[in-house]
Amino acid sequence: MDRQRALAELTAPGQPYELEEVAVYGRPCRAFRNAPPTLRDLFDQNRSDLPFIVYQDERLSFEQAWQQAARLATLMIELGVEHGDRVAISMRNYPEWMIAFTAITSIGAVAVAMNALWQPEELAYGLSDSGAKVLVADQERLERFSRINRALPNLSVIAVRAKDDYDVGATAFELASNSAETCSMPAAALDPAHNATILYTSGSTGHPKGAVSCHRNVISALVSWELDAHAGAMTRGRALTPPKTQQATLLAVPLFHVTGLHAVYLSAYRSQRRIVSMYKWDVEHAAELIEREQINYVVAPPAMTGDLVATAKKTQRDLSSLLTVGGGGAPRAPSQVRNIGGAFKRALPNTGWGMTETNAIGAGIIGQDYLEHPESSGRAAAVLDLRIVDETGAELPAGKRGELQVRGTSVVSGYWNRPDANAETFIDGWLRTGDVAYLDDDGFLYIVDRIKDLVIRGGENVGCGAVEAALLEHPDIVEASVYGIPDERLGEEVGATVYSRAQLNEDDIRSFLEPRLARFEIPRYLRFTASPLPRIASGKILKRQLREEALQELARS
Repeated sequence: MDRQRALAELTAPGQPYELEEVAVYGRPCRAFRNAPPTLRDLFDQNRSDLPFIVYQDERLSFEQAWQQAARLATLMIELGVEHGDRVAISMRNYPEWMIAFTAITSIGAVAVAMNALWQPEELAYGLSDSGAKVLVADQERLERFSRINRALPNLSVIAVRAKDDYDVGATAFELASNSAETCSMPAAALDPAHNATILYTSGSTGHPKGAVSCHRNVISALVSWELDAHAGAMTRGRALTPPKTQQATLLAVPLFHVTGLHAVYLSAYRSQRRIVSMYKWDVEHAAELIEREQINYVVAPPAMTGDLVATAKKTQRDLSSLLTVGGGGAPRAPSQVRNIGGAFKRALPNTGWGMTETNAIGAGIIGQDYLEHPESSGRAAAVLDLRIVDETGAELPAGKRGELQVRGTSVVSGYWNRPDANAETFIDGWLRTGDVAYLDDDGFLYIVDRIKDLVIRGGENVGCGAVEAALLEHPDIVEASVYGIPDERLGEEVGATVYSRAQLNEDDIRSFLEPRLARFEIPRYLRFTASPLPRIASGKILKRQLREEALQELARS
């Protein structure tokens, strides 16, 4: 059976994945008739005594996590949180991250997933831009917040695993979580169209933009992955049956990205998977956890899955429990796709293309299809439409390269407080992705370039304009151009060419940038020139030439 027939059978009237037409932000879309209406329904419907979150020696069941979330939600309401208020989360992948998300979205508030790598100035922007009423933060983020808290005097703070609240008047998370009493989740009137999340995504210029999703956006992405799994099984001549024992997934990517939030955490509810969370990526520790916890699924950017492939070839660890090694966030080299197929006893490679703005879905590919099309990102999700257009907006036929555009049920409403960005990004219901791509005759998507001025470093989007702006704050820097440098492990590293009035050195520049940019945004490669940067006739800096010069210089050295 081919994929289209499988999807048609699975989504037909009366079937569990039946599709119906609904309006999402006024746009006609295909949606799952039987999906949970809201995230609160998702959480509540999947309460059980099965293990849910594992972090070091701590373990919580689905029911225990729900109870902690109910107590935290009660505390938030005591702090004044009401329906539609924004509550920011800024911390490592602690269990409290997931509990806070459950609490926020279950009472009708909006979870603002803050990049935990942001420095104080970036943190201040996100909190101010979102208008957050409460910040839930761990020790390291509290310390950063303490440097800018005077600018946000009305913001309440809940401290997680913190020995010092740095005089910001924080309430300890433990006050809510340590109670032994059973607690009911506070009542809330929720609708699939209500806002649920704001996730900040780096653009090519200026500050990050807050992509706003409703409950239906998020839920549609989760159920779409389920549908794809069933359709894939049918194309292989078998039905997808529930596993005999509980399966486990490794949480090794940040929860503030859609890969960690959607593909790992939120996908665990209906599948009842156990989540084993890492404080930070360490491939040797990851291999130890896979063996000890019998982990079946890993989803991570190519840099991390490449590490795992290399470790699988040399380690004595038993990694045979792995069934899927998934990718996302950046393209994976075809050689790594083939290596996954050979490095593990049972694991199949998979990947997909998606964006924060599409709630992580878009196109997907797994197993033999992926091995046969290692450069492809797969075929479109059932609730989305993909098209390729030329510079005039005219749709192009198969095989022709142009800009990839997407529309459908998981696409966000737009950017928080950014009508200018919305006008630029959304055209007649279609989202302009900024990716150059083509579709082949069988509907497989191939991403070949970017229109947007971005560097994708290990799955993190780095806006070149934002880095250039930070460099230009230096009193001696006159001009700066930022670009991507190919990197075998991370895909790309950040490079910059700087025209300065005075002689500068790399250490001074990096020290200057540390309080202004996240660590992953700070250029690894810096070139200095005493002459103005080359420009084209329109006055724009000739970035391509500067990048080529940097590559030639690196090759010589």
